[in-house]
Amino acid sequence: MTAKRVFLVAGEPSGDNLGAKLMLALKRAAGGAVEFSGVGGERMAGEGLASLFPLSDLSVMGLAEVVPRLPTIFARLRQTADAIARTRPDVVVLIDAPSFGLRVADRIRGSGIPVVQYVAPQLWAWRPGRAKKLKGRIDAMLALLPFEPDFFAKLGLACTHVGHPVLEDALAPADAAGFRMRHGISANAPLVAVLPGSRAGLFGRMAPIFAAAANALAATHPQTAFVVPYVANTDAASAAFAATLPGKVVRVADPAEKRAAFRAADAALSVSGTSTLELAVAGLPTVVGHRVNALSGWLARKLIQVPYVAMPNVIAGRLIIPELLQADCTPTALAAAVAHLLDDPKAAARMRADLASVCDALGQSEIARGQLPSDRAAAAILDLLRSRD
Repeated sequence: MTAKRVFLVAGEPSGDNLGAKLMLALKRAAGGAVEFSGVGGERMAGEGLASLFPLSDLSVMGLAEVVPRLPTIFARLRQTADAIARTRPDVVVLIDAPSFGLRVADRIRGSGIPVVQYVAPQLWAWRPGRAKKLKGRIDAMLALLPFEPDFFAKLGLACTHVGHPVLEDALAPADAAGFRMRHGISANAPLVAVLPGSRAGLFGRMAPIFAAAANALAATHPQTAFVVPYVANTDAASAAFAATLPGKVVRVADPAEKRAAFRAADAALSVSGTSTLELAVAGLPTVVGHRVNALSGWLARKLIQVPYVAMPNVIAGRLIIPELLQADCTPTALAAAVAHLLDDPKAAARMRADLASVCDALGQSEIARGQLPSDRAAAAILDLLRSRD
């Protein structure tokens, strides 16, 4: 069997995580007869991808944050499109990050190379008019959220729901008690996970706010320990951030240790993003705090068409996780919200139950039957290739 050549383009750490799971699923489905090239991060590198350039070159968010990086981003866009034209892969898979990925698709339009958009753009949240830009650029769209195929069908776009790979994390072992023992955290000490973001710019903005919140929390809950997950591009910044937190602080990068940390923790303080779904899968009561540049925030208020920013809230259609945004995102307010989860077991239990319902809506029952989202995505990609043979 001739190996299928798959060109992957991830634009940020969450896409790197999805891409790594997809690569593993494609290798399973193709019996190893698959070759990878493209753009990704450390997780995709672990599955055999030699990235064209560092993922951090693309991992920016917000208009004001993107503008200074435009020369680098446009150079990487040309480099990516040129690599596709030169290597002529069997398929190009764009993983999330539609602002970059769809520009790549535009540059290779007419090449005859099929393009798959893995993670449907969140047009239901803002800018539904962009739907017309998808037509003619992509050959298949794979959605993570259950309501997305119906939304895109109304816009005349075919879309297949494959499920969210974050659910697969629930299948992997997570030793909560072992985590506390390994790191010298007593069983009855409050443990709070703190996630200021995986993009360097967002991390730099949120770290001082979250550090001040952690110190305010420790003033009223002095036995609290903190765990800080991080990825490669925030390693140094994460170490500096951890040094500003009070009491016992543990940093984790290994995915298995991160899962164990989430299971061992009592509450989390997180920015908005894929991390909120990871925390939901772990059943960890969470508070979301998020600030963007003032210009980006003004534009977001004009464009966003859904009432919530945290994905569990969007999926549930109601406020499950507290959202403290922009001017409301203060250390005092964040500390009080986390303290409420630590001090009120009934409130924490209600949130855990609500998060479990979100996981059910995402397709947790299908996971239990062995239908992994990554495997469904891999199957859809290989079916597309077979239909073109």
